[in-house]
Amino acid sequence: MSALADSLAGLPDGWWSYPEARRVATRDDPLLFAYVYLRSHLRSPETGDQVTFSHVHEEWASRAREWMGATPKPMESRHVEVAPRGMGKSTWHFLILPMWAAAHGHVKFIAAFADSATQAETHLQTFKSELENNDLLRHDFPGLTAPAKRRGSILMADNRAMYFSNSGFVFAARGIDSAVLGLKVGQRRPDLIIFDDVEPEEARYSGEGVKKRLGTIRDGILPLNVNARIIIVGTVTMVGSIIHQLVKSVMLAEADNETTTETAEPWIAEENFQVHHYPAIVVQDDGTEESVWPGRWPMAFLERIRHTRTFAKNYDNNPRGFDGGYWTDADFRYEQLTGITRRLLSIDPAVTTKKSSDPSGLAIISRQPAIKRDGTVVHPMAQVEHSESVRLTGSELRTRALRLIENSEAEGRPIHLIYIETNQGGDLWKETFHDMPVRVETIHQTIKKEVRANQALSWYQRGRVVHMRRLTSAEEQMIGFPNAPHDDEVDAIGSGRRRSRRRPGSPSRRCRATRCQLRLDAPQQGVYDVHMTTDRRPATATDITVGAIVYKGQGKVAYRVWGVREDGSCSVVKATTPTDPTRGSWYRLAELTVDAAL
Repeated sequence: MSALADSLAGLPDGWWSYPEARRVATRDDPLLFAYVYLRSHLRSPETGDQVTFSHVHEEWASRAREWMGATPKPMESRHVEVAPRGMGKSTWHFLILPMWAAAHGHVKFIAAFADSATQAETHLQTFKSELENNDLLRHDFPGLTAPAKRRGSILMADNRAMYFSNSGFVFAARGIDSAVLGLKVGQRRPDLIIFDDVEPEEARYSGEGVKKRLGTIRDGILPLNVNARIIIVGTVTMVGSIIHQLVKSVMLAEADNETTTETAEPWIAEENFQVHHYPAIVVQDDGTEESVWPGRWPMAFLERIRHTRTFAKNYDNNPRGFDGGYWTDADFRYEQLTGITRRLLSIDPAVTTKKSSDPSGLAIISRQPAIKRDGTVVHPMAQVEHSESVRLTGSELRTRALRLIENSEAEGRPIHLIYIETNQGGDLWKETFHDMPVRVETIHQTIKKEVRANQALSWYQRGRVVHMRRLTSAEEQMIGFPNAPHDDEVDAIGSGRRRSRRRPGSPSRRCRATRCQLRLDAPQQGVYDVHMTTDRRPATATDITVGAIVYKGQGKVAYRVWGVREDGSCSVVKATTPTDPTRGSWYRLAELTVDAAL
């Protein structure tokens, strides 16, 4: 309570008894205003019915003093306040600070938004209740507490969503999805816009909902007045939520750049938001820890719940603290495997770099074969060495893949294969990843994403997959799946893990044979790609058989393949037919020219 104590110590004796003295003393001091006029909102059963302040409340009051200055430049004053649930965010930003600013004329028009209209109107009713029932406030600021009237003593705005004062102050409360286009009074637009808990709980939210809600804020509300002061207050409700993205921007700014390639969402810098994140436990410079608000949460209490998911979600605003029904924090093991025999780069590419699209996911996965440990055979293991999301496509994505291959090679961890999902973009990726220094394979996923995620989760829970280090963005996507806004790294890791179970160039064990159709200008003699996928290994190379080269119609030839080389070294070969392909023609290996593996 030092800031308030300092304010009180500087006041003359008896100042409390004079209205003018109270107004002068509180004009530039929101903390003192709260203590003088709204003291009942500063105490609660949780604080032992005592008035206590956290350094967070003092910082909120200090930043509010900026409202006393001249109108800021466009997009100059935009702040985000993220603090533990129960910190009093709504009390301070929907009541105390707006009341102080309105009483002293620092702000003329406030527009406040909440997740629902009911929630916003309830907060406004609390504000209006103080105007109607707070005797000291009514005595000292009659212009604010008296509602404006038209001729005939009719109130200008007698509704739950707006308040007009006799002094000219306006307070509008809206649900975030309410129509706000052109929200103004006369020629006045809001000079203070407040977003208070504008995101729903996780059960009613989704990645698509996050995109729509962010679009509403950026495209529908912020343009009401680019010079307005903006405040966003809230708590993380799910992985990938707007508040989560804002919190992550602070964490990434503090992170070691050598341990992560992840970057903050670009919209935060584009909108010029300054993010202030307050964890429940504050670490001092000397390493000691203390509660962010000792008057409400003693350190002993926080220590007792520190390990729980409730603490991580509601007190620390840590998005890793809760999940979407698949992975949990307990599913991740960190270990550096030895005896690695092969390594691949798995890519889940994005077709566009639009902000509304998923980024491209890239993951480096290595495999440790079955080994004996203490006389027991340990199953083959997969290790995720690196994972990242990048908003790159085309040649830029190819350049990024080359950089990862070079870096991995320099670190003594060579990559042997690039594995690309082609569900979006198709053959485009074969053209993009041309002349790569390692083998390139593609996969078209036909199994539902949720089924693939369940399979990947089972590998994690059986201890078959470890992370070489903490992979923040990938683990957050896994924990939030399927509700997180993006799942590109989930796909890249899952797809790469499935491919790592096979040797490079070896056939899939999922089916005995497959048919691959190739488009030709005309059926003629030539060199064609033959994709071999089978789980039956022939005794000798001469057992490789290409069966039934069947002419399917103008421009199409289909191959059915039954075998692979003895060492399993190639799944794709070039086969040259000795004559023009005709219906029903059969060719054995001796009749074909088989080139080296692609």
